[in-house]
Formats: sequence, structure tokens, C-alpha cells
Amino acid sequence: MEKFVYDFAEGNKDLKDLLGGKGANLAEMTNLGLPVPAGFTITTSACQRYLSDGSHVEGLAEEIDDHLAALEREMGRSLGDPADPLLVSVRSGAKFSMPGMMETVLNVGLNDESVAGLSRQAGGNDRFAWDSYRRLIQMFGKTVCDVPGAEFEDALHEAKVRKGVKDDVQLDADDLKELVTAYKKVFAKHTGHEFPQNPREQMDLAIAAVFRSWNADRAVLYRRQERIPADLGTAVNVVAMVFGNLGADSGTGVAFTRDPATGESGIYGDYLQNAQGEDVVAGIRNTVPLQDLEKIDKKSYDELLRIMAQLEGHYHDLCDIEFTIERGKLWMLQTRVGKRTAAAAFTIAAQLVDEGMISLDEALTRVSGAQLAQLMFPRFDLSSDPSPITRGVGASPGAAAGEVVFTSAHAVAAAAEGRSVILVRRETNPDDLPGMIAAQGILTARGGKTSHAAVVARGMGKTCVCGADEMEVGRDQFTVNGQVVHEGDTVSIDGTTGRVYLGAVPVQPSEVVQYFEGDLDPALANEPLVSAVHLLMTHADSAARLAVRTNADTGADAARARRFGARGIGLCRTEHMFLGDRRPLVERLILARTEAERNDALSALQPLQRADFLQIFREMNGLPVTVRLIDPPLHEFLPSLEDLAVQVAVAKERGEEAEHDERMLAAVRRMHEQNPMLGLRGVRLGLVIPGLFAMQVRAIAEAAVQLAAEGGRPRPEIMVPLVGAVQELETVRTEAEKIIAEVVGSSGVQVLIGTMIEVPRAALTAGQIAEAAEFFSFGTNDLTQMGWGFSRDDVEGAFFWRYLELGIFGISPFESIDRDGVGRLVRIAADEGRATRPGLKLGVCGEHGGDPESVHFFHEVGLDYVSCSPFRVPIARLEAGRAAVESAGSDHR
Repeated sequence: MEKFVYDFAEGNKDLKDLLGGKGANLAEMTNLGLPVPAGFTITTSACQRYLSDGSHVEGLAEEIDDHLAALEREMGRSLGDPADPLLVSVRSGAKFSMPGMMETVLNVGLNDESVAGLSRQAGGNDRFAWDSYRRLIQMFGKTVCDVPGAEFEDALHEAKVRKGVKDDVQLDADDLKELVTAYKKVFAKHTGHEFPQNPREQMDLAIAAVFRSWNADRAVLYRRQERIPADLGTAVNVVAMVFGNLGADSGTGVAFTRDPATGESGIYGDYLQNAQGEDVVAGIRNTVPLQDLEKIDKKSYDELLRIMAQLEGHYHDLCDIEFTIERGKLWMLQTRVGKRTAAAAFTIAAQLVDEGMISLDEALTRVSGAQLAQLMFPRFDLSSDPSPITRGVGASPGAAAGEVVFTSAHAVAAAAEGRSVILVRRETNPDDLPGMIAAQGILTARGGKTSHAAVVARGMGKTCVCGADEMEVGRDQFTVNGQVVHEGDTVSIDGTTGRVYLGAVPVQPSEVVQYFEGDLDPALANEPLVSAVHLLMTHADSAARLAVRTNADTGADAARARRFGARGIGLCRTEHMFLGDRRPLVERLILARTEAERNDALSALQPLQRADFLQIFREMNGLPVTVRLIDPPLHEFLPSLEDLAVQVAVAKERGEEAEHDERMLAAVRRMHEQNPMLGLRGVRLGLVIPGLFAMQVRAIAEAAVQLAAEGGRPRPEIMVPLVGAVQELETVRTEAEKIIAEVVGSSGVQVLIGTMIEVPRAALTAGQIAEAAEFFSFGTNDLTQMGWGFSRDDVEGAFFWRYLELGIFGISPFESIDRDGVGRLVRIAADEGRATRPGLKLGVCGEHGGDPESVHFFHEVGLDYVSCSPFRVPIARLEAGRAAVESAGSDHR
């Protein structure tokens, strides 16, 4: 029979799939001999069974009985014993960290009788016992029975008002006893029954609630945001309680072995005296810096620093640690590899290389293209020296500005209207997740770098300022130092410095973009972040097998992409060269009635095209440039059918001359298609309109010859779009080769001819098409559109949101390659194309070329390069290196 429950001593950190991250790391710390409270873990497979089999898991109850009995023997106490109670916490713990998204219940085992026994355990500390009991009712009510948390909070607020105090620690035992009575009434009102007094019933219900919380709305939303698979389930950890709320010699805290915001070494974290762990994470009271613990309890502080160093050395990474001090005794409640900002990820990876903890290959796997993209976002330009209205804790770096909103719902609604917002809260809780995702940034009056807002924001790469405690936050305004900021007013928040500004502060390029552009202030060259980016990008380039090209249609774009490290152009869209003041020439071509008129129009376009290509070839001198012949339907260069019809009708009504418009209207009607993306475009245009492709081929060849005459090294590649049959490509190639031979002569210029694979039939007949193609470039935008039968312009706004909500998509197939469907077409075409022509060059030029996940797939398939927009070139370079390193690592395992 499958084993569902493990004591901490039975596991280790490599069993995250089975024991979840929390359980695996509790086991690891136990086996390291660290002070971990006794307990056991119920596996993720038990959760999966519970959710799929309708709550009953055969054999689970018996295993829990056995492990609970062993825990009671070890502790010398029984669960909920009225005289000497054992209390436990019931905590979630999935494979991947999901801070605050699932449930935890503390103090399980307390009831009306055992509260007295707990007081005796604590040396007659009635206040502690009743405080623990009210916490149990509150957490159990919210978590297990869906009692609105606001009603508990209102009762606590009323108790503080009656007492005339600000903090809950100022309530005495009698106050808390009354609060327990009030909480019980709230519980009974919403559940229809009394708070359960049976300790084992409490524990079983709490375990079931943690299982169910895996599918809670906020957990589902978080998994979707973080791309965590939905079928993993969560483990449940049942742990003997240790108490941080026993008085001034007790407390709880969170520590990081390095700064999770910047990556700098040092002592980082928060501590709160006379509190339980949820108080720190929830941010309901402002904490003190971890360094203050040295004055409060030096013995525990020194032991904590020793353990922090031991854990970082053991995990070879930044560790996030939760601990409790119970009357001077330090207990370790959790450790995990800590969430960090993008800047911290790069800085820490480079530091660990310098310290000899990890290799450069390992460092490359610790960062990602998504994090690099965050580092390339703009930052505030403070040259005008704006004055902040307040300052908090810079919890997650970045520069964010937007309208102030005070609820998650308002943030979601405003974002849906295209407005940028800053979500302002006293403190956030897991129910605020939709608003946090929708907002540009988060600002809270309470909490520190370890609060819910800070941890979740860092995980999402959102700008966040916490603990701006000068703010008094109301329902639709906040007040700071006498200044009132209303909902809808604009504020700017700096997640690095913690400063908050009224109004919109201008932004400037980040130092990372300046580094790539080559115009970084020399004084910043040795900054830890810039040095880390340089180190890891250099290694990525040396490790990568995939080259990274760019999609560029102008000399300026080509130049920028080359500065960003592009090794050529994978897609130059020639249709973009027909816009603006060249539209009249295209109109002449379309309206041409005779061959002479058509040739005149083409002759006027050719020198303009040649100049465009020459500029691009110069910028990419020595690197390949793939020029796609005109692809979209020609009607896209003409006025709309509706507008022309109105113009002609109005002119006739007024008796005005409208011959040109009438000719244009007739042409537009003639060319009108019900589905133009599947109509006269791409190679079909070149075959139907004589001289169009020939003009472009001649312009490309002439530009290359001119650059060669100047001493340059042009490497042009002509790409024929939308080919579905080899005969189409053969026809275009025959004409192109004649023109190229005529123009190139003895110049030594070589021009490759290939095709874009964007029609499913082309992928399935790639072996035939390779006979006429020297390269393939996968146009994954159209291949996805045609493969799925989706009209990209329509479906993303129409129903993709529902597909994502239902889990049909984990992510839009236009954003990340559909490996099973469209990806299979790419794999088939690559394999069959190279079977025909072993030296066939393979690349991709759709939007997927800059998507990190897709880059890894293209590496696996064996493509030679990816191509993406200039700004995404560094991201693709990094991911190409990571793909090579990870592939080599898997080959060695």
C-alpha cells in the first residue's frame, strides 16, 4: 500500500515532489541536527487522492493515527489533553512556494478545557493561553469553515477600542477571554454550530481544509500567474506548536541570508516580540529589523546567525528562514530557497560564483530571461529632485506610477479599462492577489520585506513599497503628514528606495539597458548588478549553440539590435518599406492598367528599396540578413472599402470630380477578400503580379553588390513567404536566380534563397520543399494561427481569457510555443528538411523567438538560430545559453 505519511526524520530536501517544499526542507533541517519541532508530513499524493476521490483516502487516517501517537510519545503530551495539552500547527506546503495562497491553522488542539492546561504549561500565563485560543478560532473559522475574516477583525478592533489601546498585545487575559466568547458567536452565526471541542476533529478538519485550499480561487490564480502545474497538490505538515507569544522573551521572525531585494550580503529580516508567525507575514504590526534581536536576545541571535550561515552553505543559495523563540529557545520552523527580485537573482548568482559555491553553469540556471526583462524596464529620472510625500520599505524594486485605488476589485476594473494603477492597502492578504496582478505597483502602510505584499510582489516582479507607516489608509483616500491623496490621484512609487511621490515622475533607461547600448556611465560599470549581468551574459554567449538574430526593418533598429548582441537579422519585413510617403507608389502599382504602367511603378519603388537594403546591410556588415519578400495582401496599403465608398458617394452628391477615387474603389472591391490572411498574399502575390518579386530581388542584389564594392561583406538571404508547395518556391527561385546572376556578376556576393515555413502543409511536405530551399525560417505566428484555426486578431480578446480560466491553456499559444501541436510541426519540418538537405539552415522568426520557454524548445529541436525584436535580443541570448547548459546537464545525468 502506498505510504502517505512521513516523519520529518524520514525525508530530505530532494523529496519536494512528494513532501512539498516545506516538508522536504523541515526534514532536511531535522537531519542536519537543527532545532526543528517534531512533526510529520502528509504527502502531495494524499492530497491528489483526496481531491480526485471525493475526500476519502483509504488508509490515510490509520497512518495519521500512528504518526500522531509517535509524536505524542516524543513530546510526552497528548493532543488536546486538558491537563497538559499537545498543540499542533497544520500547514500547507506545495512543491513550489506559493506564499499565503493556501491555508495554515495554528494552535490546533485547544478547547474550553485545555486552555487552562496551556496556561499551567506557561507558568500560569492566562493571557498567552486565551490569546492562543482566540487565534485558533479565528484561523479555523476562516480556513476550515469560510467564516468571513472581517467579522473576527471587527471584533478584535472593538475590543481594542473598549480598552483604549492600539495593539492587540495590550489586551489582557480578561479582554482576550471576552474576545474568545465574541469569536465563538461569530463562528456559530456563520456555521450554525458551536466551535468544535474535539481536538482530533479539529486536526482532521484542518488537514482537509489545507487539501481543499489547493483549488481555492487565489491559489489557482497564483499558479496560473507563476505557471505552476495544477495537478501537483499540496503536502500537509503537522508540527508540534512552539510559541512566540509567551511574553517579551518570546517572538517570531523571518530572516534572509542575503538581501532578497538587492542580493547584497548581510543580515536581513524582521522580528516581532510576543507574536506568532502569522503576525509577521500578515504585516498587522510593524516589525523591528532583525539586527535588533541582538539587543533583545543575544544568545538566540548568535545561534540564528550560525544556522543561517550553515543553511546557506548547505543549499548554496539565498535561504528564507522562519523561526520562533519560545522563552529564549530558538526553533526553526521553515527554510526554503528564497524568492528574490531580478536584480538580486543576478547579483547572488555572480556572488556565489565568486565565493566558489557554484559554477558558472549553475549560476546561469539560477537566472532567467524574464528576470533580465525586468532589469531592462525604465527607472525614475530624479534629476528634478522631486520631494517624496513619504517613505517606506523598498520591498520589490522598480519604478511604477498610476492612479491610486484602494481595493483589489477597483484595480482589476481599472486595468481592464487600460488605466495604470497603484494598489494601496493597510496590508495585503491573499484575497488581494487579483488586484496585485492588475496593478503596476503595490503600496502598503504596514509590513516589511517579509510581509505578504513584499513576498508576492517579488515573485511577480511587481514594484512594491511596504511599511509606509506615516500613511493613514481609509476607504477611498490616504493621509500622510496632513496631505490627503484621493482615489484616482496619481502617485509614483520607487521599489528600490521606498520613496513615494505625488504625481507622475518621469522615467529613464535602466543601467542594464545602458550597459547593452554601450553608453553606461563608467562610474556604474563596476556596480554589482552590472558586473553580474556582464559575467552571466558572457558565459551565456560562450555556452549557447543557438544564435540570436533580430527582426528589424530599418537601419536604426538593426544598429540597436547589433548593440544588444544580435548576430544578424532573421526577419526584415519589406512591406514596412511601402508605408508613409511611399503609399502613392503602391497605389500606382495596384491601379496600373497596362504592363508599362505597372513597370513604371515598380521602377519607382526599386531605388527606394535598394537604399533601404543598403542601409540595413551596412549596419549588419558581415552578418546574415534575411529579407522576406512582400507578404501581406496589397489591399492593406489602400484606403478601407467603407471610407472610399462614402467619399465617392459624397463627391457624386456634390457633383464633384471623383475619377481617381472611383478607380481606387473599383480596385479595392476587386481585391476585397472575406479572409485576406488566407488569400492573395505572400508567394501568391509574387506569382500573380508580374515583376513584384523581381523588383525586390534586384534591389536586394544591387544593394549587396554596392556594399561589397565599398569593401563590406554583405550576407543577404532572400526568404519567400507563405509557401505551401515546392512548385511555388521553384517558380520564384528560377526567376530570382537569373536576376541575381545578372546583378552579382563577378562581385563574389552570394545570396541564399529559402522559405518561411508558416503553412501546416509546408511543414508536412518539408522534405520536398528542402529540395528548392537553402534555409527554412519558421513563421510561428502564422503557423500557430493556421495550426489552431485561430484568427489572432479576434480570438485573444474574444475567448482566450476563458480558455486560460478553464485551464485549456496554461498560456496563450501565441505567447509560448505549443510544443505538442505547432511544436510537432516544427520538429517534423526540421527533421524531414535536413533529411533531404543535411546542411539546411533552420531558424525561427515569429514572436516565439524571444519567449524564454520557446527558446528552450527550439534548442531541443536543433534549430540554428532564433530571431526576435531588438529589445528581446539579450533575453533570447541568455535563454540560449541556459538551454545549452541545462541540455548538457540532462545529458550527463
